[in-house]
Amino acid sequence: MARLFGTDGVRGLANREITPEFALQLGQAAARVLAEEAEGRPKAIIGRDTRQSSAMLSHAVGAGLASAGVDVEHVREIPTPGIAYLTAARNYDLGVMISASHNPMPDNGIKFINANGFKLDDAIEDRIEATLSSDWERPVGAEVGMIDESAAVSDRVYMDHLVAAGADLTGLSIVLDCANGAASRVAPKVFQELGADVVVINASPDGRNINRNAGSTHPYRLQQMVKAADADMGFAFDGDADRCIAVDTNGKLVNGDEIMGLLAQSMKDRGELAGNTLVITVMSNLGLRLALDEKGIDYAITGVGDRYVLENMLANGFVLGGEQSGHVISLNHATTGDGTLTAVLVASEVARRQEALHNAVGWVHELPQRLINVPNVDKTRTDEIASEVAAAEAELGQTGRVLLRASGTEPLVRVMVEAQTQEQTDRVAENLAAVVASRLAL
Repeated sequence: MARLFGTDGVRGLANREITPEFALQLGQAAARVLAEEAEGRPKAIIGRDTRQSSAMLSHAVGAGLASAGVDVEHVREIPTPGIAYLTAARNYDLGVMISASHNPMPDNGIKFINANGFKLDDAIEDRIEATLSSDWERPVGAEVGMIDESAAVSDRVYMDHLVAAGADLTGLSIVLDCANGAASRVAPKVFQELGADVVVINASPDGRNINRNAGSTHPYRLQQMVKAADADMGFAFDGDADRCIAVDTNGKLVNGDEIMGLLAQSMKDRGELAGNTLVITVMSNLGLRLALDEKGIDYAITGVGDRYVLENMLANGFVLGGEQSGHVISLNHATTGDGTLTAVLVASEVARRQEALHNAVGWVHELPQRLINVPNVDKTRTDEIASEVAAAEAELGQTGRVLLRASGTEPLVRVMVEAQTQEQTDRVAENLAAVVASRLAL
């Protein structure tokens, strides 16, 4: 059977796959596992994004936790990294976030955060999954958990943390695209308090418009607004604000690779880049690796997923890592990817340098890239085309690369090629995709 937890919690179609009944049972199972670890009566904090289904699911999870003896506090709409920060900073035993991140509104998900502010490791998630179907004795009377919906734990604590991480942004004009999601209230206030002249778009959530033609997966409107407002830069977040991408004053996208390059360089210059190493995934552009080589910055490479980036960072004492998609983890400030924090750090670096964003990231030259999804193939047999892959890699040499990735959920293989020119990139990618389609067809 497929594992219940994915790389970012449990996710699916709200009220069909992620139902209130399931959320309640998952909360009970998490509480029962938590009780084995906690000292004394456990307490949990629950946050949610702006989806119409999020309130329903947050109350269901809260009821499940309370029915198993956990005291619960709700903080309503807040970014996922806000819950991670508050869980650790305010000594909760468990944090819960209701969100499906960048997914469309009908989806939703449940993420758990441990007492130190990190996502649960696989072993704990597996214990929760196993506990779902086991018998248990319910607490009664005073042993039942209490639920506080007064939002006594304000997101003000989280915002103060973000402001403290930034520099004076007075004189900078910044556009923020909040994806009609969890950053809609937090991010504008943070940048205003840092002194920036802020223009805000897509910050009017109605429960149904989260991520709809907005945010980091749909940045076109942000690009237009930055140019129309003659702003210095712009930032777009996803639904739960754990990622961000940037836009320079010319309306050009600045992705996670370029952001990580900028932050790595600035941290190295200040002596803050532990191990002189940036942690990236296999999907980061080869151009970033070549640029880091030129700057004398080392890098470690992990599989796709910010949890694998974090695992490498924690295991080796590194403090900066992330993904091309805009998940950036700065362990000097946070325990998870934080889109608002990333935007604050980038804007602060621009302010310190007193140079345009496109100049600050200009040393990272991305190579042309082509990604082709090949469906209806046997993804377990990619070794059968190893000779064709090797031939393509030999043609590209040291200034290009080939990556074949099997989908985790579909009979599909992703063919990714990077090369010196777009023509060569397209040709090699299309040839390999045709080989995969013909040789591995189901």
